[in-house]
Amino acid sequence: MVQPKIKLKPVVTRRMRGVAESPTVTALYARDIMDVSDEPVERGGTNEGFAPIEYVLGGLIACTNVISHKIADVNGFTIDAMEIGLEAKFNTMGVTLQEQIKVPFPEIKLKIDVTTVANEEQQEVLRRDLPKFCAVANIIRQSGTNIIEEWTFNRPSA
Repeated sequence: MVQPKIKLKPVVTRRMRGVAESPTVTALYARDIMDVSDEPVERGGTNEGFAPIEYVLGGLIACTNVISHKIADVNGFTIDAMEIGLEAKFNTMGVTLQEQIKVPFPEIKLKIDVTTVANEEQQEVLRRDLPKFCAVANIIRQSGTNIIEEWTFNRPSA
């Protein structure tokens, strides 16, 4: 296995801050980037940004993308295109203050569609290593969520 090109410290501190702009809108600040979280109109928000839960799910999609590309790179192949669909079963009893829910997402399905020239062995490395190294997936799995990955591999068009 080829080693990554970038040498990072093994443990780093990440900092963010949030400012409540309203009961549903939170301005989020990280590095030199600002984003907004909000609830949809039907839940009392103004729909200005992703809901907090959508940020968690979006983080899983983004981490799947980043880590898959890193795995491909260190194993000598490229991903030409990738699309990740997500379907999550969400128990809303906690966010509606009806009862405490320990596992708000009992199941998340990731449909990972990859276009690559990777051979079957390289594809298997990708399938095997993604669950090991995606930090967001590991956090979600530790909560008790079952993450199911459904992979589709396509060859690039000639």
